[in-house]
Amino acid sequence: MTSLPPDATALPVADAPVRTSPLDERHRALGAKMADFGGWQMPIEYAGGGVLREHTAVRERVGIFDVSHLGKASVRGPGAADFVNRCFTNDLRKIAPPKAQYTMCCDEATGGVVDDLIQYFTSEDEIFLVPNAANTAEVVRRLQAAAPKGIEVRDQHEDYGIVAVQGPRSAEVLQRLGLPTDMDYMSFTSAATSWQGRDIIVLRSGYTGEKGFELVPRWDDTPALWDALMDAIRDLDGLPCGLGARDTLRTEMGYPLHGSDLSMRITPNMARAGWAVGWNKEQFWGKDVLAKQRAEKSCRLAWGLLATGRGIPRAHCAVTREDGTVVGEVTSGTMSPTLKQGIALALLDRGITAGDELVVDVRGRALPVTVVKPPFVQVQPS
Repeated sequence: MTSLPPDATALPVADAPVRTSPLDERHRALGAKMADFGGWQMPIEYAGGGVLREHTAVRERVGIFDVSHLGKASVRGPGAADFVNRCFTNDLRKIAPPKAQYTMCCDEATGGVVDDLIQYFTSEDEIFLVPNAANTAEVVRRLQAAAPKGIEVRDQHEDYGIVAVQGPRSAEVLQRLGLPTDMDYMSFTSAATSWQGRDIIVLRSGYTGEKGFELVPRWDDTPALWDALMDAIRDLDGLPCGLGARDTLRTEMGYPLHGSDLSMRITPNMARAGWAVGWNKEQFWGKDVLAKQRAEKSCRLAWGLLATGRGIPRAHCAVTREDGTVVGEVTSGTMSPTLKQGIALALLDRGITAGDELVVDVRGRALPVTVVKPPFVQVQPS
């Protein structure tokens, strides 16, 4: 199975050079199938592995992902935490350093999601951000435009790499490198951990549902870290994993992908991401319009769809009742390697509920589906 994540088809900005990860040579030496992700050449799957094997390795053992294409940015200066908290949706005051938090950058006028990202609460005067690859420049631009005197916002996209280690045996892999693993979910090392004299931030997190960690080394240190991780997973039957498996894993968990399940036209309310909105905060970008939409309760809502016939729902396919009445649209769809069934995330009209039987129009063919509440598969608590 080699279906691409939705953002794999996004084209880079016209005339912009295609960028490569610090691990580009490693991927090509492993026979990786490469594709464009928001202007970055990244691996979809590796020779001898493929999406199915890579997906299974993460669910059952361990896999490592290069996600260095993700953005990195810093916000520094007196009151940096308060400034960021006035911009993004989630409430930094629900956590304390050294913790990280999922949040969204919304448009002030529409409430649409410019990007979803992770914010590392380093200190009151420093926040480290990891946006999506294609949206980093826009998130940085908006922050820079709003920043008061004394607050510096820097794009550090190619200052750091990111390698995700995911799966039930992920902690064992880090321990083999002498890296810390005894931390709560969404906690990170308060000071950069030293590995072979190199600084690495270790975050207890991931995008697969499995126990995992995200390692943030300096850009030029990323190849040495990757090589050490490859050695560490070898006798665990672990695999390097491409972004194809990352997409099937996150879809099984019902995690949204920006550009598909979140976008400038799909708000946090529609995506059921209100848990990542600090509604009681005095302000954040888009608060007024989002609060109004939330109160009106008229927008479509995100649901999961489980195919009960043979077929795979795909993004933008219409969702209908049996009589042909359109009630929604698929935002992400794939074949679940775990369930061996088609699964999808979709925006559906109010009134649709779990257990309802609907139909997805897949290129003119009716695919019966059942409405479910994700996740589609159960995993050990992360």
